[in-house]
Amino acid sequence: MTAASPRPEGIPAGSYAALFDSLPDAVLVVGSDGVIAQVNAAAERLFGYGRLHLVGQDHRMLLAEGYRSGFDRLFASLRSDRESGDSSAPQTPFESYGLRSDGTEFHGEVACSLLDSDGGASLVASVRATFHRQEADAELREAMSLLSATLESTADGILVVGVDGKIAGINEQFTKMWGIPRELMAAGDDAAVIDFVVGLLAHPESFLDKVNELYAHPTAESHDTLEFLDGRTFERYSRPQRVGNLVVGRVWSFRDVTPRRRAQEQARQAMADLAEQAEQLKAMAFQDPLTGLANRKLFHDQLSEALHGRSSTAVDVLLLDLDDFKEVNDILGHAAGDQMLVEVARRLRACVRPDDTVARLGGDEFVVLLTGSVDAESVAERIVQSLNVPVWIEGTMLRPSLSLGIASLCADAVAASELLRRADVAMYAAKAAGKNRYMRFRPEMMTALVQRTDMEAGLRLAVDNDEIRVSYQPVVSPRLGEVIQFEALARWERDGRNVPPSQFIPTAERSGLISVIGLQMMRESFIQLGPWLTGGADRSLAVNVSGVQLRDRDFAGNVLAMAESHGMDPRQLVLEVTESVFFDADDHVISQLASLRSAGVRVALDDFGTGYSSLGRLQDLPVDAVKIDQSFVSMVRTGAEKLPILSSMINMAHSLGLSVTAEGIETAEQAAYLTDLQCDALQGYLFSVPESEAALDQAISRSAEALQALEGLRLRR
Repeated sequence: MTAASPRPEGIPAGSYAALFDSLPDAVLVVGSDGVIAQVNAAAERLFGYGRLHLVGQDHRMLLAEGYRSGFDRLFASLRSDRESGDSSAPQTPFESYGLRSDGTEFHGEVACSLLDSDGGASLVASVRATFHRQEADAELREAMSLLSATLESTADGILVVGVDGKIAGINEQFTKMWGIPRELMAAGDDAAVIDFVVGLLAHPESFLDKVNELYAHPTAESHDTLEFLDGRTFERYSRPQRVGNLVVGRVWSFRDVTPRRRAQEQARQAMADLAEQAEQLKAMAFQDPLTGLANRKLFHDQLSEALHGRSSTAVDVLLLDLDDFKEVNDILGHAAGDQMLVEVARRLRACVRPDDTVARLGGDEFVVLLTGSVDAESVAERIVQSLNVPVWIEGTMLRPSLSLGIASLCADAVAASELLRRADVAMYAAKAAGKNRYMRFRPEMMTALVQRTDMEAGLRLAVDNDEIRVSYQPVVSPRLGEVIQFEALARWERDGRNVPPSQFIPTAERSGLISVIGLQMMRESFIQLGPWLTGGADRSLAVNVSGVQLRDRDFAGNVLAMAESHGMDPRQLVLEVTESVFFDADDHVISQLASLRSAGVRVALDDFGTGYSSLGRLQDLPVDAVKIDQSFVSMVRTGAEKLPILSSMINMAHSLGLSVTAEGIETAEQAAYLTDLQCDALQGYLFSVPESEAALDQAISRSAEALQALEGLRLRR
């Protein structure tokens, strides 16, 4: 012991030195200047320096980098405590890192106090290495880390509750599963947590009853399920928590089994669905899904069975489809079309016996199989009358119309497919004869089918040879008393016989030849009527245009280019279209008309009043004029009739800024009646039949004479 570290009174110097060196902790005495004044043997062992090497050295050599600047502050703090009279308070040990002679660092715990001596106050530092404690702490941390990782990695939510009912621990999965807010957990309010949990459950009472039951029996175990308000399902397990033989709490684990439960439920539902689907598939194999009638397969099976039955049994096939059904879909939509098909199916079923087969073959095509019927034509007549009764669909009154063909088993045995083909031929014969009727198959109908095929071939040849000619029918203005328009009409003479347009125009549309014919007619009309059109700006040429032509994307451009090349003013061209054109599924049709109208071409709605739409829809159509169909004009017989429908048509058209032409005028009474209703223009045989270019002057003259006679008739009335 040096003078810097006087021994306590009453203790011999040798005894003090031995006591100092026997201390297990390293002790250093450091002067106020930071120089080491004394060390014990434990310090030599801890730092790896000899005593002679340490004494007289700056104490900082024994501290790791970052811990060397605290001596002055620590010394000042201890002095301040002494001066304040608080020197008796024990100093709290602090952690630091020491530096050995070999350059290695170690973690230690340091306790300091002041020591007075003759040379002044010194700092006594007791240093204890924490190697063993660190190893124990590391093992503990490793064990706790393993336990924590195990708890956090499990898919179960874990809750540990002490015997006092307080929450002792949870894992992260528990809070996620239950959706407990972090701030609620942080508040440490166990009652609030329980209230939150209970509020999520579909049956909170049974949950709490089970909890109370288990806490009344600390050693009991439990397994049950919890149903949540949001549809989830948890399995709940509960076991006592033991330390030795002592129960210190209860461990609850929760497993989300919602996917498994749902999978089980889905499996059960799937089995039920499969059974139901099996029944549905069985029905679908033989049933039309829309109407509930037999389908094509069932019909063919039953037809084949009927044909192979007793030879004396009558077998009749009635094949029908709806006339112009496409217009219902185009104008009112497919949902309305489906409603009509369902209604047609209902009416068909009501027209036959329970044992007869009614089937839908597809689209708007139906077939009826009669076996043992004594009068198939009576059934056909009943079907036609039943379907012709109006039906209201989505606020619109529709009158279904059908064409029906009958084919019957006769002396020459035929296969099912042949019998159906014969009914099909008869059905198209009924359609060609004017629709809304039935016809029985006759062998000559096959000849008609061949003739239709022959007509198409002949029409192709006529187009190639430029044999389609144009005739012109005048349209007169009662107000001006003159011809103001000619309508161009296609005419075909084949082998010296005029083929009616009602025969070859549908063929042209089906074959696509109508586009070529239409352009040929327009070109010829521009040339032949050019001189007459230049005689007045109010004169015009009307040409019929079909939806097939308008689907051609180059139609509008071709028409305008042709008009320009022939010096034709587009404002003198009128395109006549039927109402179905405006409901074509191809949007390009409307854009074609819009392009033509923007260039000055006018659009007239032909056959006005015969379509499915109401008068109220007229305001929505992009037209400039309407042509009242002949079927309405024919209502006028004496001229004394009261026909509000005609006046309504004309007045509504005028209110929309449209001009009105009445076609099919055959009598002076009809002309006078319509003139009195302020109809703008008249057309019909009363004025002139359609004439070729060479007879245009005669047509104009006859029209003038008819107009003069009309004026005289009106003056006499």
